[in-house]
Amino acid sequence: MTTNGKPGAAGFGQGSSTGQGGVPIAVAMGDGIGPEIMKAVLSILEAAGARIAPQFIDIGEKVYLAGCSSGIEASSWDTLRRTKIFLKAPITTPQGGGYKSLNVTVRKTLGLYANVRPVQTFTPFVKSHFPKMDLVIVRENEEDLYAGIEHRQTQDVYQCLKLITRPGCERIIRYAFEYAASTGRKKVTCFSKDNIMKMTDGLFHRIFKEIAQEYPQIATEHQIIDIGSARLAASPERFDVIVTSNLYGDIISDIAAEVSGSVGLGASMNIGSECAMFEAIHGSAPDIAGLDVANPSGLLLAAVQMLVHVGQSDVAERIQNAWAKTLEEGVHTADIFQEGKSQKRVGTAAFAQAVVARLGQEPSQLKKTSFGSQATDPRGGQKGSITQRIDAALKRPAVAQKTLVGVDIFVDHPIAQGMTGQQAAAVLSEGLQRVIGNALQLSLITNRGVMIWPEGFPETFCVDHWRCRFLAPKGHSLSNSDVAQALARLAEAKIDAVKTENLYTFDGQLGYSLGQGE
Repeated sequence: MTTNGKPGAAGFGQGSSTGQGGVPIAVAMGDGIGPEIMKAVLSILEAAGARIAPQFIDIGEKVYLAGCSSGIEASSWDTLRRTKIFLKAPITTPQGGGYKSLNVTVRKTLGLYANVRPVQTFTPFVKSHFPKMDLVIVRENEEDLYAGIEHRQTQDVYQCLKLITRPGCERIIRYAFEYAASTGRKKVTCFSKDNIMKMTDGLFHRIFKEIAQEYPQIATEHQIIDIGSARLAASPERFDVIVTSNLYGDIISDIAAEVSGSVGLGASMNIGSECAMFEAIHGSAPDIAGLDVANPSGLLLAAVQMLVHVGQSDVAERIQNAWAKTLEEGVHTADIFQEGKSQKRVGTAAFAQAVVARLGQEPSQLKKTSFGSQATDPRGGQKGSITQRIDAALKRPAVAQKTLVGVDIFVDHPIAQGMTGQQAAAVLSEGLQRVIGNALQLSLITNRGVMIWPEGFPETFCVDHWRCRFLAPKGHSLSNSDVAQALARLAEAKIDAVKTENLYTFDGQLGYSLGQGE
């Protein structure tokens, strides 16, 4: 049977409790293995009595290749904004052609700032070296390097901007603490790299410490991302809730899923103030598409979290307990099958049928699931929902006194044959001083962040991209017109200024970093 022309949705929209009168949700069948696992998941939801009304949309590879560079059409956006709940199978982004990630686009466009990924082990039924692993990664979803702002500035140099905001940090960190408090978690760990990126990651860590004071019942710790990732891989049992920024969260989520036993079991929730998206963490796996071997568990567990989100914890518990019972009885897909331990190797469809057959049963060895009755769906307007509390608590600090004190001008300047970077910087500095005059004072030149003038070493390897820092003369104020005039003088002298960054103080505190070696 089909619904709205889509396969695998038997019963939905046909007047049953799972169709008309159910909660409207947008559903994308996806690419690669997507249609197979979504069909399996929908069959389980229907059999369990999920009170939902799927509304199918086309996104992904087919839409990209039809000429829509975003991978999603306007009508699909309308459905997403109307339903506010999105169950999405994995999609394929075509290689080349400048296509942007649709996952990132949807998350940012709909304001889905919190990416929540529970990871636990199901030993001995799923092989893992960490039988007590049970953690949740809360990843910021909208900013950081995933803003995707990139430029090529010289022959040698490409740039990607890392954007971290105070509201972005505050929302995701508060979400982690609220999640921990509402689910009985005992500890929140912050991952950052603030020993190197003292302003961006430093802000994240500082806000973590500020917000932690409001939750004295929850233990806290901070880990530098590199050693934290190593400890996550070696002893994940030590972690409970981890909160971190976008890129770090993406990386450690896959580390955690892999050491838990199978990426195929990983589910992902993307939560915002208005909308939410639920998906598996794995990709579309086109190499096994159509073979009926993919594990639908990641998408199924995401759908379970979706049911909790919309206030159907009863159905969610029924499904997850049946799923756990299926694992216990050794009915496994190929990715988790263990010779001598598993009882039966099954394909995608047969696994779904096995879960349906066990609806109403509970696991005897794995932990029984109990979500409680509280819904987190922001559309319902429940007072005290996590996102409402976060929005209400969002702080807007007093506006700081912002003063322009200088400018970093990035210059494309090739290094002559036989010349060291230090020598090239000396030549460049002489030319810059002469061209700019007395309006601004050249204070340093760096190459790839390392100071090369007025002091530097000939051993430092340099490329054709130079940060030239100009400061206002002592006792003089500076304006944007002064910066514009300096750039005009450089243009007249045919010095290629490829980028500028104004230097400010905020209430007298530096709003920029020093050069390495300065």
